[in-house]
Amino acid sequence: MAQPKHHSVVAAVDGAIDACAERALAFLDALVREPSLPGAEHGAEDVLAAELDRIGMAVDRVPFPADIELDPAAGVGPGSYAGRTIVVGRLGPDGGRRLILNGHLDVVPAGDERLWTSPPFAPRVCDGWMVGRGAGDMKSGLAMATLALEALLHADPGGEPPVTLVGAIEEERSGNGTLASIRAGVVGDAAVLLEPTDLRLLVAGIGVLWFEVEVFAEAGHALGAGPAMGALTVALHVIEELRRLESELNLNGGRERHALNIGTFTAGEWQSSIPGTARIGCRLGFPRGMAVDEAMRRVREAVERAAGAEPASAAPRVHFNGFRAEGYELPTDDPLVTALAVAHHDAHGRTPALVTTAGTTDARFYRNQLGIPALCYGPRVENMHAADERVELQSIVAGARTLARFLRTWRDAA
Repeated sequence: MAQPKHHSVVAAVDGAIDACAERALAFLDALVREPSLPGAEHGAEDVLAAELDRIGMAVDRVPFPADIELDPAAGVGPGSYAGRTIVVGRLGPDGGRRLILNGHLDVVPAGDERLWTSPPFAPRVCDGWMVGRGAGDMKSGLAMATLALEALLHADPGGEPPVTLVGAIEEERSGNGTLASIRAGVVGDAAVLLEPTDLRLLVAGIGVLWFEVEVFAEAGHALGAGPAMGALTVALHVIEELRRLESELNLNGGRERHALNIGTFTAGEWQSSIPGTARIGCRLGFPRGMAVDEAMRRVREAVERAAGAEPASAAPRVHFNGFRAEGYELPTDDPLVTALAVAHHDAHGRTPALVTTAGTTDARFYRNQLGIPALCYGPRVENMHAADERVELQSIVAGARTLARFLRTWRDAA
């Protein structure tokens, strides 16, 4: 007798998702219009807080704990976090099992706007996709979560699911927002991170390290220029050694590639002068089983090798900034994986793929610091961190169907 009732409730939830979808996409539009670059997230936080309040969540603004950057698990942030907060919404009674839903509000810079077909913070919809910076990575995941929650609360009022939604910041360069929320006591028994995964279950990430190398050489007038290019030549030797380190890190193969990215490069001050300094901003992936300190040591050694290849007026300097992220993994037979896979299958008639990433997510903090199961599940996106970043709107609705079923199961088992 329970089967027909279950199906009628699920049908009601799906109907509520369809009815609420337009409002969820309007919420996403409002979020994308807020240029929430690191340090400028307040506007997006206000939009999120208002939406969580509207659907019935109790909303708090959680401040960063003092000296969060001294935490051994922290990345290197911008300095003081005074006045910055994390938006937290709560549903359901205290006690019992609690689920964390986590999504970040910060976005990467838009880059040269001439590469975009429309202004990056003026979202537009074309052929079922919303284009805009942050539309995919990852404000769409927050719209998916609020849509699922609102529909479940309207269509199946059998009690509020014990859920905490964390609107994190600082995810794109340190992760210190999610870590700060954990240190402030925003914890649970499992976590689903709303990262864009193409409706797949992302269960593992590698280590990621950010650093900047500053190199020096003898400067001078352009009349003395030749095959050697001052600090540029030294910088190229540094990059060569870092590429060699990248190859060493990939010798053992594995599921993911450990990539070196040269994200920024600056040199010199004057076109008619041989540059005396250069700065190289790098991101390096490293194996899941390697400690952060070991990865940092390997970087220093690579830079030191490069310094011996070319005379310089001073030794290169390595400054670690941003991510100091250790790898993480959730076993594929974990009950959280099984429960979300069942919910996805129930919603879409097929089992979702299990994937890993050659990057990192804030799931690492829930896995490594709290020891709770954590994975990522979210919409289908294209052009992350590039011009014309976009999200498929139907995938937000599809993901909400999965998430609503999972939330109902979590509530009933709590």
